[in-house]
Amino acid sequence: MPIRRRSLLGAAAALLSGLSACSVTGQRAGLPAQQRVEVFSWWAGPGEREGFDAIIQEFKVRYPGVTFVDAAIAGGAGSNARTVLASRLTADDPPDSYQVHAGRELTADIQADRVLDLTYLYRQQGWLDKHAKGLLDAITLDGRIYSVPVNVHRANLLWYRPAVLARVGIDAPPVTWAAFLDQARTLRAGGLLPLSIGPEWTQKHLLECVLLGELGPERYRALWTGAADWSLPAVTAALSTFRQVIAVSNLNSYAGDWQSATAKIIDGTAGYLDMGDKVDSYLGRTHNLAFGSDYGVVPSPGSSGVFDFLSDSFTLPKGAPHRVAAEHWLTVCGSVAGQDAFNVIKGSIPARTDTDKSLYRGYLATAMTDWQNPATEVVGSLTHGVVANNAWNAAIDNALAQFIADGNVGSFTQKVTDSYHANG
Repeated sequence: MPIRRRSLLGAAAALLSGLSACSVTGQRAGLPAQQRVEVFSWWAGPGEREGFDAIIQEFKVRYPGVTFVDAAIAGGAGSNARTVLASRLTADDPPDSYQVHAGRELTADIQADRVLDLTYLYRQQGWLDKHAKGLLDAITLDGRIYSVPVNVHRANLLWYRPAVLARVGIDAPPVTWAAFLDQARTLRAGGLLPLSIGPEWTQKHLLECVLLGELGPERYRALWTGAADWSLPAVTAALSTFRQVIAVSNLNSYAGDWQSATAKIIDGTAGYLDMGDKVDSYLGRTHNLAFGSDYGVVPSPGSSGVFDFLSDSFTLPKGAPHRVAAEHWLTVCGSVAGQDAFNVIKGSIPARTDTDKSLYRGYLATAMTDWQNPATEVVGSLTHGVVANNAWNAAIDNALAQFIADGNVGSFTQKVTDSYHANG
């Protein structure tokens, strides 16, 4: 493209966006780089879609001249989307930005030089002192920051309906997994499913919560750094507890994703659901239930005072066809207005620490208080990519599927250990 024509395109797009563009990186679908942005995510289902729509609307208000192309793919807590994304990145066909869990999930793409260092954007926007240190550490490698987080979720939660528990004479949710197993007998006797579960990723989520509750935060962290031996008696005992817990679920008859698992809580046929706080928006906003009266939540058994976190973030891929528009998108993702628009509806708390706290009520107010409490122990989620890279996580998936099928603790721990040394 001649230099004069490129300059004219850049000037026109800058007028549309209200900002001066620093570069024009290419065209797709006949639109200049500043006028189109394709964002790849897994926020396509109820309870997630609504929040994503809200931040998209904020983007459209701020950049009315940019066409937003929604490339969301539903299912599997992002596993379905990541499969499609991997194919696109391998084929050198990146979207302009893609969703990723903050933490080691992005390690392979960083090492393969598929995403750009965004430290310049953090400095430009003044974001470096607006995030908790633990979150910044999770998105930083060798001093460089590679994604923009939009939220913080809590993974270690147990959801229930007080009226359902009261129906069988249970006054309060369990504080240990042993107490849960005691209550499971009561729930079964009352004709209820003790624990609702979903597909494989939700089973790994349950494993994560059982390990955390049985081992405590320090030994839980050590599992993912190589500092703890998976063959230790305490780990073996925790895995035995996991087998007992999953045995009182609908493991052999589940259907659908996490929303279907949550439906059993809504209709009162199950006592508990072990799931992250995406459930809050689904119960409260999608199904108009009242927090505290219609439904309640407590830390998963054994994890009181611990915040098992995950964070959704967005990248700037190397070779993004519309880089300037992608930077606009990332700027909205990292802004106070964008995060408040998104999180209040999504059912998560902002990644930034300086947003409007008065907007976060009900469950979200408790989550924000716990996240910002210096006494809270913070650990990272396995299932959602904080503590294990993609290769090790995939190996754990395979080992867990076999463990659930055959119950062989020794085989499972050996496979996890071997895969750590190979991939971790």
